[in-house]
Amino acid sequence: MLNEVCYRVMPKDISSWDDETLSKEKTWTLEAYRAVGGYQVWEKIIREKTPPMDIIAQLKQSVLRGRGGAGFPTGLKWSFMPPQLPGKGEKYVLCNSDESEPGTCKDRFILSNNPHQLLEGMLIACYAMGAKVGYNLMRGEFWLPFNRCEEALREATEAGYVGANILGSDVSIALHNAATLGAYICGEETALMNALEGKRPNPRFKPPFPANFGLWGQPTTINNTETIASVPVILQRGADWFAGAGTEKSGGTKIFCVSGHVNKPGNYEIALGTPFSELLEMAGGMRNGAKLKAVIPGGSSMPVIPGDVMMKTNLDYEGVMQSGSMLGSGGMIIMDESTCMVAVARRLSRFYMHESCGQCTPCREGSGWVYRLMCAIEEGRAEMSDIDRLRRVAKQIEGRTICVFGEAIAWPVEGFLKHFRHEFEACIKQGPRTVKR
Repeated sequence: MLNEVCYRVMPKDISSWDDETLSKEKTWTLEAYRAVGGYQVWEKIIREKTPPMDIIAQLKQSVLRGRGGAGFPTGLKWSFMPPQLPGKGEKYVLCNSDESEPGTCKDRFILSNNPHQLLEGMLIACYAMGAKVGYNLMRGEFWLPFNRCEEALREATEAGYVGANILGSDVSIALHNAATLGAYICGEETALMNALEGKRPNPRFKPPFPANFGLWGQPTTINNTETIASVPVILQRGADWFAGAGTEKSGGTKIFCVSGHVNKPGNYEIALGTPFSELLEMAGGMRNGAKLKAVIPGGSSMPVIPGDVMMKTNLDYEGVMQSGSMLGSGGMIIMDESTCMVAVARRLSRFYMHESCGQCTPCREGSGWVYRLMCAIEEGRAEMSDIDRLRRVAKQIEGRTICVFGEAIAWPVEGFLKHFRHEFEACIKQGPRTVKR
């Protein structure tokens, strides 16, 4: 039997294991995955020739939503793939493992310690959507995850789970691991396709959407690592079981990456709808008994939430949105009362300026403008009117770019100014000074 949690392959909580324990158990091997029921779902699908639409229907019933940030219903997304193609047209499934959102470290954990469950999920995805080829794209810095995935793919191929005439059937699916050059923009799905095609990873205009015109102009479905790794467990335990673990509109469990001023930073998989206060307790509470000041709940591109509001928030898509932000990737950046919010905002703006692909003028020019204003405010060289100018510049980027990178620049600015404007004003009042970076 697979474990109740989506990505774990051992009966214990491997998210809390150190490197020595993980190496001893070798959770990434085919032997370890089979020991807990791995590939049984895939074998059953091949043996019983499960109708693809039945698989998609179960995913819809499970209320599984994309775990990469957007939260789009997975079963609905799979249903967009056209059922048949004329001639010899190909269809593709892409796993977006280019985990580059600051504050997020869940997918690399899956890739390194449970790659076989991801492979099984990719095989099921290809089967359900009629694709014969799948790609798992990882960022270039993921040397250990990439090597573990390559070894897992070799094992799965030798065992007959991947390749031509899988397990003696007429089903043939080829899977490949690929690495990008590590740019943040490669996490955007159309930029990821351009990177795989050997092009500059600039986002594409939509429409056409990937389900109609994707990789090499063919129908393509792209899902996040955690999303695809959840599929085998949903089919093994049942859609109702998974849906019951979450809320009505946010099914199942979700991995939250807790970093910042806590005693036990790490990855925690909990049921969606769990109060933030419980997650904070799991992470050992605030470091040194400090007071919670603010939380960025879904990776650095999401608006910040004040601590008192966050303590009343349930961790699901609707709950976090009601608190003024979004669940995003689940990268929880927790800050105590000693944190200078102007310094945090300035550092984030530098990251987004550096990572802009430069394709859209509002993003290319506006990101630098935002960063320079942030520096001037932090160093006390700005005027009070520059705070409103900062807000205007950010708003002029939002909604005016090909991809949502513009929103990634604008939303943090809006969140910081909404809740912590007084700190920006205080920096200006202090006057010019040297700021240690």
